[in-house]
Amino acid sequence: MKDRIVVMGGGVIGLSCAFELQKRGHQVTVLEINRCGGQASGAAAGMLAPYSENVEGSDPFFRFGWESLRLYPDWQAEVKQVSGGTFEYTNSGSLYVAYHEADLLALEGRLLWQRQFGSSGTILEGDALFRLEPLLSRQVRAALYTPEESHLYAPHYVQALEEGCRRLGVDICDQLEQVSVARWRDEIVLLSKDGSTFRGDRLLVCNGAWAQELAGTFGVDIPVYPIRGQICAYAVDAKPVQHMVFGNQGYLVGKENGTLVCGASEDVAGFDTTVTERGIERLRKWNKAMFPFLEHRVPFHKWAGLRPSTLDGLPLIGAMDDASRVVFAVGHYRNGILLSPATAKLAADWIEGKGSPSEDYRAFLPGRFS
Repeated sequence: MKDRIVVMGGGVIGLSCAFELQKRGHQVTVLEINRCGGQASGAAAGMLAPYSENVEGSDPFFRFGWESLRLYPDWQAEVKQVSGGTFEYTNSGSLYVAYHEADLLALEGRLLWQRQFGSSGTILEGDALFRLEPLLSRQVRAALYTPEESHLYAPHYVQALEEGCRRLGVDICDQLEQVSVARWRDEIVLLSKDGSTFRGDRLLVCNGAWAQELAGTFGVDIPVYPIRGQICAYAVDAKPVQHMVFGNQGYLVGKENGTLVCGASEDVAGFDTTVTERGIERLRKWNKAMFPFLEHRVPFHKWAGLRPSTLDGLPLIGAMDDASRVVFAVGHYRNGILLSPATAKLAADWIEGKGSPSEDYRAFLPGRFS
């Protein structure tokens, strides 16, 4: 017997979970206090880069991202097919740059363990490197090239997910302003500010940094906090940057729509999404050091999104210890786009009770802070 699932949150994680659950035959309702994809999801640069984002080793978070990257070719094709829409999905590969000879050892160590997880990466220097990215600063000593990494255009991806959900039969209710949980132990009942009542058999919490507001309701610690990520974009011709280019200060990625996206300047500012001069100037300084042709260019677009971060850097995915009706899928920080297909499948498996989670997934259990 299939369940009625209420999903709190209409970002990329909530919509992906709704998409997967509705495909499996459940009846899903998505509740969003703002508009779908209006926070971290729509603001993201859309990088699918677990190798470049994880530099320390093959911990559970890396392996989760790696698994999600492997799901993406089929996942994005299905989203496009169901929604009838399209979005940029580019297997560009990535470069992680190093400026000093001493940094080469770190790149070599990273490549060694990443090859155990399917990377065909190589370390490039000199002419071989500048053939791939001719406009890269000659101050760059070397770069780790990872062909497997990709990126997509996040706003269009989220729009396609929303449309795909609607076409599958998901009931999406947004602009609700406020949603509260009235009952959750014996049944699921939620109330919105306009007096509407939403009932279900299971509750899936996917509302990012706003999940912390439910700590009092459920009587558990939910240490998910907003981190403001500021991003800027340049208008460019002929896509001068061909790959995702990472460094220890940020990243640059060229899009098919003629923009070069640069991010991200991070700070703690509560739920404030104001763009600051200091945050953008830090990006500009790093940009022109990486690509000198940006020296006198001014970003035409600047924006900020809220990234849901946890105390240990791992997401909260799974059921509450004493209430199996409530499942969490929050705290993905800056990897919500990357982790959306793997999270959707894991959350749906939790709801359907498909066996015990693997040892990796146990690291994500929401009760670990209580």
